[in-house]
Amino acid sequence: MNNFGQQAVDYKNVGRGEKGSVAEDLALDFLLKRGMALLGRNWRVGHKELDILMMSTNMSTGEQRLHVVEVRSLSEPNLQLPFETVDIKKQRAVISAASAYIYRNRIMCETQFDIVSVLFEKDGNVRIEYLPEAFNPKW
Repeated sequence: MNNFGQQAVDYKNVGRGEKGSVAEDLALDFLLKRGMALLGRNWRVGHKELDILMMSTNMSTGEQRLHVVEVRSLSEPNLQLPFETVDIKKQRAVISAASAYIYRNRIMCETQFDIVSVLFEKDGNVRIEYLPEAFNPKW
């Protein structure tokens, strides 16, 4: 399975805040189709938020992996792609919130930080790109 997806979605009459929610719904659907299981959505600690928390299982080893997924979306035309908006400050905030989630929920498996990039194209299509292990913490 590749890391790209494209589908038609009617988003023309959707406000900016709602587009973020639509993007998260699309990202979740994309990840579920890849065989991951949903652990949580919009998990908050203080002012920090984790968009999507998923668990995957390696079918040959049975090893589980926590996926902390940051969802970013933009509309065309734009000078950058959605994943390019995840700067070092955002990465640090996500890593900090993930540490709290892992501690509070006693997660005992490998963790990776992924990005799902959702681009609302001018023609009405939506382009989804999955970037596994997009950034790494310095635990």
